[in-house]
Amino acid sequence: MTTVRLSQPPRTGGLLLRAAVGAVNRRRAAPGDALPDTELVLPEQAVDRDHLGRYSLVCGFGTRDELPATYPHVLAFPLAMSLLSRRDFPFALLGLVHVGNTITQLRPLRADELLTVRVRVADLRPHDRGQQFDVVHTAVVGGEAVWRDVSTYLRRSSTGSSRSDGSPAGSSRPDRAAEPPPAPSAVWRVGRDLGRRYAAVSGDRNPIHLSALTARAFGFRRAIAHGMWTKARCLAGLEGRLPDAFTVMVAFKQPVLLPSTVAFSAAAEATGWRFAVHHAGWGRPHLAGAVTEPQPTGS
Repeated sequence: MTTVRLSQPPRTGGLLLRAAVGAVNRRRAAPGDALPDTELVLPEQAVDRDHLGRYSLVCGFGTRDELPATYPHVLAFPLAMSLLSRRDFPFALLGLVHVGNTITQLRPLRADELLTVRVRVADLRPHDRGQQFDVVHTAVVGGEAVWRDVSTYLRRSSTGSSRSDGSPAGSSRPDRAAEPPPAPSAVWRVGRDLGRRYAAVSGDRNPIHLSALTARAFGFRRAIAHGMWTKARCLAGLEGRLPDAFTVMVAFKQPVLLPSTVAFSAAAEATGWRFAVHHAGWGRPHLAGAVTEPQPTGS
C-alpha cells in the first residue's frame, strides 16, 4: 500500500466539484473493479475547540474536554473525500449510499491531544443491489491507534433496486412500519435547516442534504439528514451512560426527510445498549444500532 502524508486537510469544496465532474465522466465508461491501494495520513492535528463546540451544539452533545466518539469522523472526512474523488477510484462519489458505520473507541480522546488521522478504502465486495466497500478511518495518538471508524458504502448497479435507502421521489408519504416500533425514550424535532447546519461543521456538503431542490436531482422529495448526524445524535442521547471503551454499530435504514419528527428509543442490555430511530408518526425505521464491548480493530 502506498502511504501519502499530507501537510493540511484537503479542501472539500474543490473535491465536490471534482466529484461532480467525475460523475459525468463515469457515466460514459464502465466502472472499474479495484480500489486504490493508497492510504492518506494527516499527522498530529490539534482539535479546534471552537469547531468542537459548534459540532457538539448541532449534534446535541454537552461541553466536555473529551471528544464525542463521532467527532474524529469529521476530522477524517476531507481525507475520505479526497480518496473517493480520485481518478483511480472506480465509482462516482455522488450517488454512493452510506449504509452503515462502526466506530470503536479504545479509550476517551481528549480535546488537547494531537491526532494523526489515517484513511484508506478496502474490501470491495458484491451486494445484491450492486457493490459495497469500506472507508476505514483511524486516529492515532503517540503512535497508538485509539479510535477506528469503518463506513460502509453501497454503489448501486443499474439492475439493482431503484430505492436509495429512502422513499422514491414520487411518494407522497412514507409507508407505515411493518411492525410497531419500540416505545420512544425521546422525541426529536429535526429542523428544515439541519442539513445545512451539519454540513457547516462536518464539511459534508453533498447536495442531497442542503435543499429540496438539490435533493430532487438525486431522487429525494426533500433534503435528508446526514446519517452521521443521526448516529451522533443517538450517542448524545446516551451521553454519560457509555463506558470509556466501546464499539457502536449502526445500520442506516430509511433517510430522515427534513423537516421531520423522529422517535429515539434505547434499551440497556447485558453487554451494552440497543437503540433505534423511527419516524414519530409512521414508525418507519431510520437507524438501528447497538453499543457493545470494544471489537478488535485489526490493522
